[in-house]
Parts: sequence; C-alpha cells; structure tokens
Amino acid sequence: MLFPQFRAVLVERAFTECGVVHVVARTLDGTASCPDCELPSSHVHSCYERRLADTPVGDQPVLIDLTVRRLYCDNALCGRRTYVEQVEGLTFKYGRRTPASRRVLTVVAVALAGRAGARLAAALQTRVSRTTLLRAITAMPDPLWAVPKVLGVDDFATRRGHHYGTVLIDCETGRPLDLLPSRDASTLAGWLREHPGAEIICRDRAGSYADAARTGAPNAVQVADRFHLWQNLGTAVEATVRLHSTCLKAAFTSSDDPPSDSDSADAAKTMTPIEARIRGRHATIHALLAQGHGIREIARELHMGGNTVRRNARAAVPEQLLTGRRQPRASQLDPYSPTWTNAGPKDTPTPSSCLLRSRTWATAGATRSSATTCDRGAVDASALSHPHHQESAGSPVGSCGTPSI
Repeated sequence: MLFPQFRAVLVERAFTECGVVHVVARTLDGTASCPDCELPSSHVHSCYERRLADTPVGDQPVLIDLTVRRLYCDNALCGRRTYVEQVEGLTFKYGRRTPASRRVLTVVAVALAGRAGARLAAALQTRVSRTTLLRAITAMPDPLWAVPKVLGVDDFATRRGHHYGTVLIDCETGRPLDLLPSRDASTLAGWLREHPGAEIICRDRAGSYADAARTGAPNAVQVADRFHLWQNLGTAVEATVRLHSTCLKAAFTSSDDPPSDSDSADAAKTMTPIEARIRGRHATIHALLAQGHGIREIARELHMGGNTVRRNARAAVPEQLLTGRRQPRASQLDPYSPTWTNAGPKDTPTPSSCLLRSRTWATAGATRSSATTCDRGAVDASALSHPHHQESAGSPVGSCGTPSI
C-alpha cells in the first residue's frame, strides 16, 4: 500500500497501541540526490528508523515509523561522503514531525503562544511543551514588508534602566516592522539610510532620535507622538500644581482671618515624613548658604553628597524638590490611625503593637502560646472604646488576635 501523495514510501503495516496509531513504512529502492552536489546515487551505506509525529486521525495521535536509507555520494569532488534520503513533503533534516503537523503547531503558537497553546495542542491530541511552540515561532521566516510612509519610532527596555532598544512601527497599520539593538542615533540613522522611503517620522522627544532622523532621512517630516505629548503635558501640569501647592491651600482659607496655630498644626499633620525631611534639609542648606558657606563645606558638615547640596541650593522653594513625588495613597488602616498611636504609657502595648506581634508570630511559625504573652489586660482603655473593638467584644480583653479589617 502506497501513500497517494508519497510515491517513494511503502506502508508495510498499521496498528493501534495504547490509543496511538502506529504506521510502519519504508522508502522504496531508487536514487536520491546529494544535498550538496545534487548528484543522484543508489549506493546504500546503511538503514535506520525515524519516528515522525503526524496529525491525529479519528481523535487519535499518529506516529510514523519510517525506515530510511543512508547513501554514499559517488562524486569524488564532493566533500560529503554519506547522506540520508529525504521524502519531500514527509521528512526534513533533523525533523521529528511531519510538515503537516508542524504547520498546525505553528498556527497554534502564533495564536496562543506558550502555555495556552500547549493546552490547545493537547486537546488536538498533540502533546508539546510551551518552549517547543516558542521555538516554532522563532523558526518562522520574517514576513515581507515595505517601508511605510508614516514610520513610528520609540524605545523599549529589555532591562529597565540598563538596556534599551528601538522598535519601528508602521503607524498606518500598527504593525511592528523591526527591532534595533540600541537607541543610539547612529543605529537608527543607519537603518533609515538602508530603508529609504519614509515621508513622516512619528517619534518621541528624545534628542538622539531627532538627530538620527535628520541624518538618515533629511527629507522626512518629524512629528511628536501623541502619547508623549500628553505625557509631557501631564508632567508639566503636575510640576506647576506642586510648585504652587501653597497658593492652592491659601485659596481655601479666608483672606480676612489670619492663619491660626490649628491651621499650622493641620498642615504639619498632612505632611508626610519624607516631605518634612526634604523641607527641613532645604531650609538648613539655604541658611548655611546665607551665612557664606560653600557647597563642599556644607556637604562635609551635613554628611551629604555634593549633588544633593547643589540640587537643594538651586531650588528656590522646597516645592521644586517635591515635584514628581507620588502622593500617599489612602489605606484601610486610616480610620484606625488616631487610635493605633502610642497614646498610653511607654511600656503599654497598643493594638498596633499586638497586630505587629501577631503578624510576626504568623510569619515565624511560633506556637500560639508565644503570641499571647503580650501583657493581657494591659491594653489602653481608650483604645478599647473604638467602634472596631466594640464589634469584636466577644474576644478576650487584651488578646493579641489580629483585628478583622
């Protein structure tokens, strides 16, 4: 019995074992061409068996046990002494799957990639690993493309802060075209000279990309990317609002009433420890500058770096140093912060200390007895009057259980 599409293969027998269809076949006698000199030969060196995975039949996987021949090359001028015959459409060099099975896996890999593709392939009676599917993607030839009229240029990070590259995109279709190993001007300029034809270059505001576009494509029009325009606008607005934050706070207070001590105390409470440290350091450095001290002298006196002192010296107001800092987010513990402070005596444990001890106990895996040794009944009475503790009145007073937040 012959394969209809493979005239050089003879099927000897087929059987099913453990839910797998095995097909035993061999190549027919005849000539096969050398892959180097293409001279046909029928001089047999030896035979061996190859096992190929094929597409499933009747919801059962198929394995083909194919016996192939190793032939001598009769060309004395050829550097290859022996070679293995290949069946066109059925085998290829070092292949363990048929081209039909390989095409199915490639389609699955392109659609779903790694683990998801492996799960779908298992449902198709083809068990492969995620790395096999990824290798199938990398083995695909690069698609053909033409240089677009509108070329998008942006950078990407392989390791943020250390290694960056450049991605080139067709802005009209959104299709990525090429990846460059760096974001230097010379690299992009060389690519533009090798691929002329871009009429508009849409890029971010990096100076290296501007120089590369002027050098590699001098006739192209350079435009700024919309995303980076919005990003720069947002950064500028945030910096301006941060710089004039004191003016915004003053707008909510009456101009007739002078600021009271309570207003100053409320402003100090809303100030984060980092902001307070920055403001104090700025005031100290400017006070020393007013006394005539130099940058290096201040750095030695305050045990700071020279760049830190220079940055504070250039800032006229501390808000310039706070520009771009993230505002603290609201926490689930904010309603309990007035109660969870050390309001009692120095040695009196508060609910916050009990919570910390209970979390440490849970992490360290200690026994429950070690978690209940924190002075039963010594919790401040004012802390127990909080609504949270009234809800958990069923628990023993002074226990160190973690409150349900």
